[in-house]
Amino acid sequence: MSIQSILDRNGSNVITIRATETIKSAADRMRQRGIAALVVKSGDAISGLISEREIVHAISRHGEQALAMAVLDVMPQTMIAVAPSDSLKRAMSLMTNHRVRHLPVFADGKLVGIVSIGDVVKQRLEELEIESNILRDAYIAAH
Repeated sequence: MSIQSILDRNGSNVITIRATETIKSAADRMRQRGIAALVVKSGDAISGLISEREIVHAISRHGEQALAMAVLDVMPQTMIAVAPSDSLKRAMSLMTNHRVRHLPVFADGKLVGIVSIGDVVKQRLEELEIESNILRDAYIAAH
């Protein structure tokens, strides 16, 4: 299965924040929406992602002053992304190798969604259950 299967289930609604907004604004938006990451925009361009992890690290490094810092100042400089046609295995590999929990999804240079490690694991578990059922049914039919 592909990343598209996750987008089909979850939709393509992506919550964004401007790079110049504060870390406090980012934390508030995440809390209000019940999410753990935001896509960061500079004008119309996508700059990257900011997650709870970066906020916690900023507070640990800078104390309470971190809340007044701009999102741009604490977000990762590199953005790891996937395409809708990418496999779940590719997404899992990227997340593991780059130690990230969220990946933006781009198609033809446009942001079309975001997937989390939870989304990927859930989809993979469903795939494994289907495979197991097929094998069990085939075994029963053969005997």
